[in-house]
Order: sequence, then C-alpha cells, then structure tokens
Amino acid sequence: MQEHYYELVVKVSSHHSLFSDFLADTLPDGFEEIDDGFIIRSEDDLETIAWGLEQFREALQKAVGQNIEIECKQTKLLNSDWVALYQQSIQPLTIDKFYIHPTWNEPSNELINIAINPALAFGTGHHPTTESALRAIAKYVKKGDKVLDVGCGSGILGVGAIKLGAIVDACDTDSLSIQNSIENAQLNKVSFENIWEGSCNKAKDVYDLVVANIVADVLVFIANDIKKVLKEEGILILSGILDKYEQKVLKCYADFKIEEKIAQDGWVTLVLSRK
Repeated sequence: MQEHYYELVVKVSSHHSLFSDFLADTLPDGFEEIDDGFIIRSEDDLETIAWGLEQFREALQKAVGQNIEIECKQTKLLNSDWVALYQQSIQPLTIDKFYIHPTWNEPSNELINIAINPALAFGTGHHPTTESALRAIAKYVKKGDKVLDVGCGSGILGVGAIKLGAIVDACDTDSLSIQNSIENAQLNKVSFENIWEGSCNKAKDVYDLVVANIVADVLVFIANDIKKVLKEEGILILSGILDKYEQKVLKCYADFKIEEKIAQDGWVTLVLSRK
C-alpha cells in the first residue's frame, strides 16, 4: 500500500444523478455520494477525473440550456487514515421498516436489516431518491408480490422488496450494476428470481409492482415498456425525478392516477396506478 492517496471532493449545483451516472461509467472503483456532490478516492492522481467532470459539465450545460456550477478540490492524504475516515462517514440509516447499515455496523433487533458494502455500489439509501423509493416499497409491497426493479443499481430496492416477502426480478443496462446487485443480495442472504443486463423490454413476466429509480428522461423514454410489464391492477413506483421534471414524467403516464407523492430535498417519487 502506498504511503499517500488522493481525495477529490466534487460539488455540483444541479443534475446530481447525471453526474453520478457519469462517474459510475468512468471510475473503476466506487465513490461516495454526499448531499451536494461526491468524494472520490484513489492512490492515483485524480486530476484527469476532475478534467473529465469539467468536460461533462460543459456538454451537459449545452444539452439542458442551463448554467451548472462544479467545484473540484483534490487533496493528498496519508493512506493509513482513509479507511477509518470512510467508515465514519457512512452511518446506519432507518427508513420506515428498514435499517440500512454498513457491514461494519451491528444489525437492528427490531427492524428489517439491509446490509450494504458502500465500496460495491452507489445506492446506499442515503440519497433522497433511494430513501423515498424505499419508503414507497415499505408501504406498497406485499408478501408474495411479483416485483420488477428497473435500473436496479446497487440492488438495495430489490433486496428490500425480497425481505418483505416479494419475488423480485431486476435489470440494469450497466453490467457493473448487475454485478453489484447480485453481490449485495448475497451479502443479505437473499437472491433475485431473475436478473439481467438490459431494460424492462426483456422481461418475460408481468408484475404486481414495478419500481424504477432512474432519471426523468429515461422514465419518459421507457414509459411504454414499463406499462407493458405492469399488471392491470399493479402499482408503479417512479423515483429519481427532480421536482421541476415531475409534470414532464406525468404527461407520459397520463393513463395513471397518483396514489401518493413523496417529495424530499427537491426530488419526487410518484406512486401510480392505472385509471
């Protein structure tokens, strides 16, 4: 192990989830999400990553027609310090019936435990979209339900549904997310019924509940595919939506009614059923 490592603290003014997707596709190892950005750690200099983030910001600004601010600050730290600092930064979290805890913390005796290894993936329950989606799952998933997690990421939503007694399929277009979901399921001593690389158009079943925690534009793009795999009386949970894009998403799901809306820190999760 080298004597020093590099830590890059990235703060972004908006489009947090798109920057998260960019980092997930770019970095060979995991990264930590914070309220207004990310922390990236490596034994290699991270100036190239900072440059890549700047280039992505410029391209994203042109695409959305908005000004996006980004701040990247790199520091060089002693390697002996970072493991302890990282573990201190990821704290257990109670979300409704669930207790999400890193592998180094003790489980709860009262709640449904979901163990996470933050090094494996970016969905730890600490982001508002993941938290609100878990709240919806806690309320609407029933024992024996057939559930599909679209864009499963770390697998935390699917794992939560399995622990409530559901039979869960999952999919993601990113192969790393599939690997992470399987590993996190194994960590929790559960398993997905089926899991595949790709989107919900590859599903061979129809579901009592479909959850999709993805960015708004993707929810719009795959709306027809999502509707095809949801039972007529099924429940649809859509998360990852910035509040300013809520109406854009609802327009594509106009044949659904809102059962519940969970708003948190500028993000919206919609629970829908067919009209």
